[in-house]
Amino acid sequence: MALDPDIFAQLIDTVERFVKERLVPIEAEVAENDLIPAAVIEEMKDLGLFGISIPEKFGGLGLTNEEEVRLIMAFSRTSPAFRVCFGGNVGIGSQGIVLDGTDGQRDKYLPKLASGEFIASFALTEPEAGSDAASISTVARREGDFYVINGRKRFITNARNADIITVMARTGAADEKSGAISAFIVENAAPGLSFGKPEKKMGMQGTHICDVIFDDCRVPVENLIGGQEGIGFKTAMKVLDRGRMSVAAGSIGVAERLIEECVAYTKEREQFGKPIASFQLIQAMLADSQAESYAARTMVLDAASKKDQGESIISEAACCKMFASEMVGRVADRAVQIFGGAGYVADYPIERFYRDVRVYRIYEGTTQIQQLIIARELLKDS
Repeated sequence: MALDPDIFAQLIDTVERFVKERLVPIEAEVAENDLIPAAVIEEMKDLGLFGISIPEKFGGLGLTNEEEVRLIMAFSRTSPAFRVCFGGNVGIGSQGIVLDGTDGQRDKYLPKLASGEFIASFALTEPEAGSDAASISTVARREGDFYVINGRKRFITNARNADIITVMARTGAADEKSGAISAFIVENAAPGLSFGKPEKKMGMQGTHICDVIFDDCRVPVENLIGGQEGIGFKTAMKVLDRGRMSVAAGSIGVAERLIEECVAYTKEREQFGKPIASFQLIQAMLADSQAESYAARTMVLDAASKKDQGESIISEAACCKMFASEMVGRVADRAVQIFGGAGYVADYPIERFYRDVRVYRIYEGTTQIQQLIIARELLKDS
């Protein structure tokens, strides 16, 4: 159920002030140190950001889909690393439990995720299974009251810091494809769980990814999400739909920040004796960026509203993720061009955003995977 409009407006206002006054001033510091200060994370917990999508009965804010994307847009007018900090708790790391978990799993984990006491991660991608998620080779074999998991996951965000990881593993034969995949809640103290070295990345400093290694990792039977084998792939796909909407919303927030930076710069930067804002080719780049950002915002709000009305948004979520992630890449590229040499150096935030947003077109399903999903939905029998 949606929040009272006045309360939601206050929440958005609080988030906007937090971003502007607390996060934007430390963007460069976070990028330099590759670390978000612990005090800032605690402030995000106090704001309830770790539980925005978790139902109120478990201590979360229980926002609707439309409220969630509006909040993410507002929050994302800063370095993407800040959103990723709590992204697992409100998205792919928790939603498997919210959507398909047992009552016991929800009671045990969701309150701690909502408060930020627990950090959540999501492990699907493998060295030989990324876009082809149904071909994962990590296996889970039942032995009495435990499942024994063996395999390796790749590029897993927040894995080292996570208290729980939602893990996709094969519980049936390889030729059964998606119907043989199950989802498990793996706690960080599970025996047989270890991590690879942190990866050095093009951007998104302040967030960390690494391999997750399962070597006879023992997980209690009660940690099988939903208490049923073979439904993990369906769980993952449901989770990814919401995750794609969040990535799209995040892309819009960054695009709006970049446009704001560009407008301010063009008014103060002079060439040929006048501000470059007066030049029509500069104006064209600003206009194209604004139009594309507005189009993405409209798409995302429409899709979120449909989801809140109970409609399936498989195609719409893919459209939003594809368009918004590609859009912010174009906006970032134009921003570098508008800033010129200043856009290529680290004194301004533009070059950092240019690197940060490149991953939006890759994770939660590449642009090409989104194209396949959209085409499949168009061509399938009604």
